[in-house]
Amino acid sequence: RGSVITLLFRDENRGPERLNYCPKSHSQLGQSWGSDPGLLVPPRQRPRCPPTPRPLQNLLLLWTFLNCGLGGSAQGPGEWTPWGSWSRCSSSCGRGLSVRSRRCVWFPGEEPCWGDSHEYRLCRLPDCPLGAIPFRDLQCAIYNGHPVLGSQKTYQWVPFYGAPNQCDLNCLAEGHAFYHSFGRVLDGTPCSPGTQGLCVAGRCLSAGCDGLLGSDAREDHCGRCGGANESCLLVQRVFRDSGAFAGYWNVTLIPEGARHIRVAHRSRNHLALMGGDGRYVLNGNWAVSPPGTYEAAGTRVVYTREAGPEEMLSAAGPTSHDLLLQVLLREPNPGIEFEFWLPRERYSPFQAQAQAQALGWSLRQQQPGEVVGQPPERPAAPATYVPRIPTPAPDPCAPCPDTRGRAHRLLHYCGSDFVFRARVLSRRHQAQETRYEVQVQLIYKNRSPLRALEYVWALGRCPCPRLDLHREYLLAAQRLISPDGTQDRLLLPHTGYARAWSPAEDSRVRLAARHCPR
Repeated sequence: RGSVITLLFRDENRGPERLNYCPKSHSQLGQSWGSDPGLLVPPRQRPRCPPTPRPLQNLLLLWTFLNCGLGGSAQGPGEWTPWGSWSRCSSSCGRGLSVRSRRCVWFPGEEPCWGDSHEYRLCRLPDCPLGAIPFRDLQCAIYNGHPVLGSQKTYQWVPFYGAPNQCDLNCLAEGHAFYHSFGRVLDGTPCSPGTQGLCVAGRCLSAGCDGLLGSDAREDHCGRCGGANESCLLVQRVFRDSGAFAGYWNVTLIPEGARHIRVAHRSRNHLALMGGDGRYVLNGNWAVSPPGTYEAAGTRVVYTREAGPEEMLSAAGPTSHDLLLQVLLREPNPGIEFEFWLPRERYSPFQAQAQAQALGWSLRQQQPGEVVGQPPERPAAPATYVPRIPTPAPDPCAPCPDTRGRAHRLLHYCGSDFVFRARVLSRRHQAQETRYEVQVQLIYKNRSPLRALEYVWALGRCPCPRLDLHREYLLAAQRLISPDGTQDRLLLPHTGYARAWSPAEDSRVRLAARHCPR
C-alpha cells in the first residue's frame, strides 16, 4: 500500500483544512511541499498511492521519523505563506482601511503559526464632499422600513453612540426612546465622530506611525517611527536673567528642526515669539495677543495664559526655520523654563551660539513703551497744581523689535562686510528707503576701502534700527551692488546691528571678532 502524508492549512476564519501528500518517488521526498503543485490534493479526493516496495516503505518511515519526529521543524510552529496584496480601500473618500492576508501551513503535531493572519492599514483619500452621508448612517438606514424585534412594526434608524461597544451597529429608532444592535459595523467604520480609531472585527483600533491599525509603533521625539531618540538631543534650560529695565529681552533662539517645544513661566511678564523675517508671531510691538493657536515656522504654536500668572507656549514641530523667543518684562524675571528636541547635527551650532551669548556683559537698554491693554499701576498724584505740559506728537513709526544680545552681535559682526564706528550727519527719506550720511571714525572690519564720508541705506521710511542725528554708532553693514553695476551701496539690514557707541560696546565688538569662523 502507498504512503500518504497529511498536511494542514490553518485559516482563522475557516479552521484547519487537510491536504494529503502522496510522494511519487523516493527522490522527490527531499523537495518542499510547494515545489510540485501536483503533490497537494483536496481531502475529499484522497489519492490511491501506488504500492510501495517494503524496503522503500521502511526507508520512508525512517525518513519521516528523522525529519518529523527528531527534527526541530515539527516541534515548532507552522510556516506562513507570503502576504497577499493589499485590498482596495474600504471607503471612497476620507479615511478607510485596506487589508491583506496570509495562510498558515502546518503538519500534524505542529503548533499553529505565531502571529496574525490578517493585517490592516489606514488609507487616506480626499475628504468627503459636504453633505455626504456618514458610513455608519448608511448602515443603519439599511434597516429602515424593515420589521425588527419580532413584530411587523417598522422604524427609521439613526446611529446611537451611547452604547457600551462603539463597534456594534447600535441604531436609535427615531421618535422612540430605544435603540437596537444589529451586530457589528462593517470594517473601516469610524469608532465615533471626531476620533481617529476605526472598527476592525468588532474592535476599535488606531493606526501606528507605520500606518498599520493596531500597531504599537510610535514616533520618538526625533520624529522617527519606532525610534528610541538616538538621532536627537534634548535642550532643557532655565532663563534667569532678571532684567534691569522693562522691554523685550532675548531668551533663546529656537533653531530650525526643533520638535516638542515647551516654554513656561509664572509672572506678569509675557512671552514673545519672532519669526525669521523679524516679524512678531505673538505679543509683539507692546501688544498682548489673545490665547490661541498661531502658525509659525511651519508648525502650530499653542499659546495659553491662565487666569493666574502662568503662561505657556507649546509646539509639536518640526520648525521650518529659526524662531527667536523673547520675554516682555514688566517685573523682575523669576525664571523661564524652556525645552525642545534638536537633531544631533543641529545641536553643535546651537551650543556654539549659546556659548557666544555668554560673551561680554549683559547690559540692556530701556525701551520706551507700554503694554497695550495692561498699563502699569501708578501712584495717586498729590492734590497740587501741576502745570500742563504740551503732549508731543505721536511717533508715526512703530517701536523696533529688540535685537540686543551677544548672539545678535556675533551673528552680524561675522556675517557683515563692514563694521565701523560712525557719526550720523544727516537723514533723508527717498521713496521707500532712508539714506543716512555718516562720518566714518574707526573701522573694525572692511572688505573694501571706506571713505571718510559714506552713505548708509536702510529699507523703509521707518527703518529698524533707527539712527538719531548727531550720535555715534557702531554699525554692521553689507555691500549691495545692483545687477547692472550702476549702484554700489552700504546697506544696513532690517533688525541689523546698530548700537550706540560706548567704551563697553567697543570692547564687546573686539571680543566678538575673535570668535568668528576663519
